[in-house]
Amino acid sequence: MGGSTAPKFRVQVFQRKREFVKKLKPLLAMLVALSGSVLFGQDISGTWQGTLQAGGRDLRIVLKISKADTGLKGQFYSIDQGGQSIPVSAITLTGTAVKMTIPAIGGSYEGKLSNTDATSITGTFTQGPSPLPLNFTLANEKTAWAIPEPPPPVVPMAADASPSFDVATIKPSVPDAPGKGIRVNGRNFSTLNTTLNDLITFAYGLHARQISGGLSWMDTEKYDLAAVPDRPGVPSDAQLKGMIKKLLADRFQLKFHLEKKELTVFTINVAKTGAKIDKSASDPKQLPGLGFRGLGDLIVRNATMKDFAGLLQSAVLDRPVVDQTGLEGKFDFTLLWTPDETQFVGMGMKVPPPPENPAHPDLFTSMTQQLGLKMESGKAAVDVLAIDKVEKPSDN
Repeated sequence: MGGSTAPKFRVQVFQRKREFVKKLKPLLAMLVALSGSVLFGQDISGTWQGTLQAGGRDLRIVLKISKADTGLKGQFYSIDQGGQSIPVSAITLTGTAVKMTIPAIGGSYEGKLSNTDATSITGTFTQGPSPLPLNFTLANEKTAWAIPEPPPPVVPMAADASPSFDVATIKPSVPDAPGKGIRVNGRNFSTLNTTLNDLITFAYGLHARQISGGLSWMDTEKYDLAAVPDRPGVPSDAQLKGMIKKLLADRFQLKFHLEKKELTVFTINVAKTGAKIDKSASDPKQLPGLGFRGLGDLIVRNATMKDFAGLLQSAVLDRPVVDQTGLEGKFDFTLLWTPDETQFVGMGMKVPPPPENPAHPDLFTSMTQQLGLKMESGKAAVDVLAIDKVEKPSDN
């Protein structure tokens, strides 16, 4: 009886072992698959630094990554450009593949963590059409680069102030000088290769087609301006444009009246999918930032839909752009599209025909896909600035 019991017991134990191993295999496979991500996820926290070659300059970049309840968070610093802290989001580590985005500057990074000691990342930084090599090494207290002290906080101008430009120089632009733009740097306002029409459209939020009765030189003679306000603090958007309006009246003797006229326009509405843009985390009192990193590569920061429409009509499109989205507040987003020959005439640019296989769709399609906005042609009654008097600028 004892001889028949022992073999039966061994068979039962063997079967249980087989069942246990069978159940264990999927668990082991899952642990093996996750182990790289988990282990490397622990090691990626810290201070990383590397040098980015951009625009003929060597820019030292520092990336600080730390753990948060929702995953990983980070701060990006370009210490040779002031060293301001720029938030990093969507940091992921899958095996050795590292990815992250820097929304405030329209940037992204993709790299590969070293397998051996997890102290280096080889990858590329993208801010525009072409990725640039950027390799990071893990720093310690002795090797870490010093990050400059942040600039003092911006002190806004008193909200009830009605400033004028204290000092303003207006000079003819250098003939055939490249570039064109309007720039605000703190309290300093400047322009490059701007016509009187450019200044009017910027100050009054109009398209060139909304100016009537002007003289031919208003759209051909170009000027460089440099000015600072006569009140302390950084002006708001309304205060800045108010100062430009006063400058136009004083130095160009601009006088006009407004009329309503029906024009062919582009209208912007929210698409059926809903808007896909994020509210800005910047101080709403700060001035908006809108600019191009290349043709069809637009970055928008702390800007309203009216600001966005104003840039499209002044720089990109051949007619007024009317915001009908009803979206309130300020937004951050990046828009990438393939421009055609009709666009960027306002910036004096000649756009080549689109390639056969463009990297991005046209402007209208890209706005819907990327921003959840729909732009289409139509008719609308808009303000027209009718010139009553204007002169070439007075001497400085």
